[in-house]
Amino acid sequence: MMAVGLQFFHLPPEEKEKLYSDEPSKKIRLSTSFNIRKETVHNWRDYLRLHCHPMEEYLPEWPSNPESFKEIVSAYCREVRLLGLRLLGMISLSLGLEQDYLEKALGEQEQHMAVNYYPQCPEPELTYGLPKHTDPNALTILLQDPNVAGLQVLTGGDQWIAVNPRPNALVVNLGDQLQALSNGAYKSVWHRAVVNAAQERMSVASFLCPCNSAVISPAAGLVRDGEAAVYRSYTYDEYYKKFWSRNLDQEHCLELFRNDRLQ
Repeated sequence: MMAVGLQFFHLPPEEKEKLYSDEPSKKIRLSTSFNIRKETVHNWRDYLRLHCHPMEEYLPEWPSNPESFKEIVSAYCREVRLLGLRLLGMISLSLGLEQDYLEKALGEQEQHMAVNYYPQCPEPELTYGLPKHTDPNALTILLQDPNVAGLQVLTGGDQWIAVNPRPNALVVNLGDQLQALSNGAYKSVWHRAVVNAAQERMSVASFLCPCNSAVISPAAGLVRDGEAAVYRSYTYDEYYKKFWSRNLDQEHCLELFRNDRLQ
């Protein structure tokens, strides 16, 4: 997976530019930074975003160069989806819910991925690969570059720690929708990506997302009697549009959906 992703980003610019778009709603696109239309400081990242489920709908539009791209990436996506659904089942059980509760609550889940490329950066102190943020989806499964560290997570207030790559390991980040569905029992992970002056770096982030019409609201058993849920009910479509309308490093988007926030 990492090798074929790197081959794609090493293609001639004229080959890659056919996929370029800065329109967030486009299902298959090559882009750069995060929200290039709004940012005053850009991030040191190029990425290929691919929607992956249902596979038969999107696969024909994926890149055909490198030649092995579709075969390798589709196999990876299918395995990641199976893993993600198993993880959702275990999280449901840990909350005292039926094993399939979260899978059902999220609806016919979409899946997409970002194949991230961070070139060598001559002045890494001036930018990030991605600034601090949480993910707007339900679950993120990350394949790190095995040779170069770049991911950092926030713990204990304002302390950033590096998540160094480990052989044959994946990193699992919980997204905003699991924080809302668990009524705050689980927390989405603040993280960022740093860049390196001497080495290029890759990562592959796979996202399991609710369907756009899914209503995000915690199970009744997770809300104490007489208390309101931490977050108001909303559709994932509403949340996703709000997320993409803002800069990545603003306050936690989920804060805008708190029941105790003044409207």
